[in-house]
Amino acid sequence: MNSPTPTADARRPLHELAAAGHLPDHQMMDRPTLAWIAGQRPGGPGARPRLPHPATVLVPDRSWFARTETATSIHGVLHGARVAVLVQLLAVGHRLAPGRALALATAAACHDCRRLNDRSDPGHGRRAADWLTQHPANLHTAFGHAPSPEAITAIALHDIPHHAFTPEQQAAYRRHRLAVDLLKAADALDRYRLPATCWWPALHQVRLQVPAWAPVLAHDLVVLTEQARLDGATDTHAVHLALRALATEEETPRAI
Repeated sequence: MNSPTPTADARRPLHELAAAGHLPDHQMMDRPTLAWIAGQRPGGPGARPRLPHPATVLVPDRSWFARTETATSIHGVLHGARVAVLVQLLAVGHRLAPGRALALATAAACHDCRRLNDRSDPGHGRRAADWLTQHPANLHTAFGHAPSPEAITAIALHDIPHHAFTPEQQAAYRRHRLAVDLLKAADALDRYRLPATCWWPALHQVRLQVPAWAPVLAHDLVVLTEQARLDGATDTHAVHLALRALATEEETPRAI
């Protein structure tokens, strides 16, 4: 059988392309894939977990991304904004001071801004850390906060497994262990957006304790934000709508 043509692939949902091994370099969420994600909810259908703490909405500007395509892809603006929310929610349980948590969340919103594609893209963490170091005014103007040195370290190391740290990276990790592990955990929790369950969170690999509510809430946050944007909401409005829904107990969200 002949392989599907690029034109045919372009019409197929991401989760079908993932199963067939035909994912493109830039992967945009679509309604069938989001419906599939919603149907794979961890723990099955049920009441949505209540948002445990308020979180500041931090949505990166699309112009901060290395490529236009990545800003709206599955590693783009909404991914960064969700990770920024999850960092704040996890930080409370680990007693990170509010100022430190916001500085980390500010950087977390931009942790993938220098990605060139939606594949592994080695080195994108270091590139993002360099960009944040060179553009603190952008973040301070947009968010009212600038990334801290520990936040910059977390961004630089977020895409590198602990076992692959160089001696220099290991030393940086020892100095800023909590910030690095918080970002890695928040980034892992947002993997419910990926179009194959084999890529979903493997929380046994996370080095800090993740509360029981976090996986379901992270899954619902993906569905709610992506659904809102597919329905025409702006990036920022999509995150606000999702957090408003998660602040109250409602029925499980369903993608159209």
